[in-house]
Amino acid sequence: MALLTVQGAELAFGHHALLAGVDLAIEPGERIGLIGRNGTGKSSLLKAIAGELRLDAGEIRHAGGVRVVFLPQEPVFEPGLSVSQAVAGALAPDLDEHEAWQSAHRVEATLSRFGLDGEAAIDTLSGGQRKRVALAQAMVREPDLLLLDEPTNHLDIAAIVWLEGVLRAFRGAVLMITHDRRFLDAVVTRIIELDRGILRSYPGDFATYLRRKADELSAEALERARFDKLLSQEEVWIRKGVEARRTRNEGRVRRLQALRAQREARRERIGRARLAVDAGEKSGKLVAELIDATVRFDGRAVLHEVSCLIQRGDRVGIVGPNGAGKTTLLRTLLGEQRPDAGRVRLGTQLQLAYFDQLREQLDPEATVADTISPGSEWVEIAGQRIHAMSYLERFLFEPARARSPVRTLSGGERNRLLLARLFARPANLLVLDEPTNDLDIDTLELLEELLDDYPGTLLLVSHDRAFLDAVVTQTLASEGDGRWQEYAGGWSDVEAARQRQAASATAAASAPRAGVAGEDRMRPPPAPVTGAAEAPPSARREPSRAKLSYREQRELEALPERIAALEAEQQQLATRLADPATYRGGDGEAASLRAMNERVAAIETELMGCLERWEALEARRG
Repeated sequence: MALLTVQGAELAFGHHALLAGVDLAIEPGERIGLIGRNGTGKSSLLKAIAGELRLDAGEIRHAGGVRVVFLPQEPVFEPGLSVSQAVAGALAPDLDEHEAWQSAHRVEATLSRFGLDGEAAIDTLSGGQRKRVALAQAMVREPDLLLLDEPTNHLDIAAIVWLEGVLRAFRGAVLMITHDRRFLDAVVTRIIELDRGILRSYPGDFATYLRRKADELSAEALERARFDKLLSQEEVWIRKGVEARRTRNEGRVRRLQALRAQREARRERIGRARLAVDAGEKSGKLVAELIDATVRFDGRAVLHEVSCLIQRGDRVGIVGPNGAGKTTLLRTLLGEQRPDAGRVRLGTQLQLAYFDQLREQLDPEATVADTISPGSEWVEIAGQRIHAMSYLERFLFEPARARSPVRTLSGGERNRLLLARLFARPANLLVLDEPTNDLDIDTLELLEELLDDYPGTLLLVSHDRAFLDAVVTQTLASEGDGRWQEYAGGWSDVEAARQRQAASATAAASAPRAGVAGEDRMRPPPAPVTGAAEAPPSARREPSRAKLSYREQRELEALPERIAALEAEQQQLATRLADPATYRGGDGEAASLRAMNERVAAIETELMGCLERWEALEARRG
């Protein structure tokens, strides 16, 4: 039996229908992802289910005793509360006098499960920590149906992965709005899409939805082409002249009128944003370089002897937990933050465009159009003048919306507006600090396409793993205690490299070790942007000694040459993959890129095997 049923839901704002006869049934244990373009009514549907918004028509029915808990996108807390007080306060409305004595235990257990300090003051918490407290408030009530609006906003990658585990282990049903594609794939059992007032259901994860949606759109386009052809033929027939009018078939006339009405009522698929960016003049080859840079706050090293080089055309992702120092690293790279030790070198002819995570650059009282082009009706991009209204339409702002003040925009619309203003200015260095928050999936994919074609240099801070994988060519990742490591590729490459490092460390800890001096000469130095201390010689285990066979002796002698060849090929591929020109080809070039990336992964595996084999043979030879 369904926990909750929505039947014939109707909701409109002005002439625009958000819900047009929506039906939905939620079964126990389902984890449903609600997706759709910003402004299509997703949050309104969630609020209606939660009882916070009244429908124009239709009904919502709950099974007996079902407890529904709604977690909004921006949780609000009473000032002055501690974490434990906030969580206990959420529990109070659901308790009767017989259950009240158990509340302290439930609160304590929930705080422990969510890793929260009950004594901490809510007012001192970061956005990510406040989101975790709000989720604890929801879970402590033990809901049968949990409604989540953008639960991953303000969470770092580690917290998002943690939340995936929490929701997979949750025994109740979940209906959530999110645009995080990796999160959807990891958590949901069904996708529902709200598009032009209609709700469509797709069992399975997000990848399954994409395949089915592509098939649907192809069929829809074909059907509409057939309809338009028939309508065109009937319009030609009705206008043939006096002879046709004399022999007119009244049934055919009525059919034409019905076709016209159907065509007029047909709601076209929402347009896609067309994004472009003026890359300005080419910068110098060097964009920025840190040399043993250290930055401390309150005695804690946010950057500890960090060295890295950013060159023209690099697309660099910066990832790490909230509070790790990502923004500090950005500001240091841009010369806005002087290091306490070490040096910073900046390139020449840099034209910077900065996307502000907190959207502080937007005047809430200015109109959307004035924000793009203050005092003028025109925007100039790459030497071409474009009317401000036409430019805003590319970012899905209708003329009426373009005259609205910024304060009336949703979070996604504000992000889109800031991107529109950012891309209207020439820039050969784009700095994007959390640009993906509140953007719908269509806009995310278009932004990925834009950045893929952008010839300048990109510095990107993001917790969106799919976006990082699609956009960046190298990643600076926080390793804790002010240390930062550089990895080739996006987030998936960081995960894979860390797994290999962990496996190698485990194997090294459990295997006999010898020939340390030879190993230090042979093994290539690690590629961190900070130094990492080697284990002290006293901690290394004494090797066992055994005579090698003739074949093993020859194998050992050949390994250094093989390792050197693999390292040389690895370096050549890394150079090609770091060159922006590599990414400007067509379909054939895409196949070549896939082959290069596959070869990089194969080299890494083979190189690790050679090093481990060399170590084992050297240890036996003594």
